[in-house]
Amino acid sequence: MLRLLKLAPLALLLPFVAQASVVWKGDFETGDLSQYSETWAVAPDRMQVEGDLVRDGNKALKVTVQQGDKPINASGNRNELVQGTYEPDGSEFYYKWSTLFPQEFPSSPRWQVFTQWHHDGCCGSPPLEFFVTNDKMNMRVGGSSGEVLWQAPVQRDQWNDFVMHVKWSPDPNVGFIELYHNGQLVVPKRNIATRFPDMQGYLQLGYYRDATIPQTASVYHDGFTMATTLEEVMPAGAAPLPPEGGDTSTLAATAP
Repeated sequence: MLRLLKLAPLALLLPFVAQASVVWKGDFETGDLSQYSETWAVAPDRMQVEGDLVRDGNKALKVTVQQGDKPINASGNRNELVQGTYEPDGSEFYYKWSTLFPQEFPSSPRWQVFTQWHHDGCCGSPPLEFFVTNDKMNMRVGGSSGEVLWQAPVQRDQWNDFVMHVKWSPDPNVGFIELYHNGQLVVPKRNIATRFPDMQGYLQLGYYRDATIPQTASVYHDGFTMATTLEEVMPAGAAPLPPEGGDTSTLAATAP
């Protein structure tokens, strides 16, 4: 098992970077996993920083999961990176990252999480997560009984560019979320509780799925950036576009 010791929460660093647009980068350009607080992986070959398939720069992360991979005592199979962001209530940030699903990515009705902001309390689905079911990507807010604010078909062997704007709060009148996918605004600003009461949150980036999925498969991630301005995270040459009839229906889905 590969599991690195957790570093100081990023929130402790925020007063020192408040004047900078970029708060933190987890883009793998260091050539290793050192940008992240903790690694949950059963073996080094499950988390490979490589240059064969990249979206930005020279490096990207290939995450592989085999049935039975359980680096921590929790449900499902996973290999994930953790960053202790612990954004304070009322704080507002922009996040950018890119994800690619290769041809062997399973088509399954079971949940497959690829990015999540988890709560620091015990157990259950997180307040904000991105997952795949039935070949559709989903963004859900509010845990297992929460609302799916966005869906889109999985297009294999293509990079998905995400830009997300969040105000973190358990109060639905204060918290909000916006989402851009491939430069298009797919979730206009929506007031919603983005955090569970009396809990903080941290980033988990990787591949986490229902334990009944048998295939060995991988997901690629690249370019993760946390910033205080949209300009810093929106890809060069991409202007924020209004939604164009995209499917943002709130279909029911089951995840951990």
